[in-house]
Amino acid sequence: MGLTMSDFATSTAPADVVRRQYLASAAGDLEALRATLAPDVEWTEMAGFPLAGTYRTPDGVTSNVMERLGKDWEGWTAHDDTYVVDGENVVVLARYTAVNKATG
Repeated sequence: MGLTMSDFATSTAPADVVRRQYLASAAGDLEALRATLAPDVEWTEMAGFPLAGTYRTPDGVTSNVMERLGKDWEGWTAHDDTYVVDGENVVVLARYTAVNKATG
């Protein structure tokens, strides 16, 4: 049985906050995702990745990254395989799977 959002709902541990981001994204719950992001968030999609660039504010992240990915990709899923935690720093080794709607 997998973990659910309620398993991490009240924890402020950095890794749990990041886990909530992945769970919210997987559920398509952009409101829950926005709730995990700081008002001054800077979200960077790496060069070569769809939508590469830096996005600011919780609404900016969800509208310019998550919503756009949903428009162009079918079944977009992030697989958060490994968490590396050092105090407040969290690195997630993840895979992404999807099918491009325009090219299949």
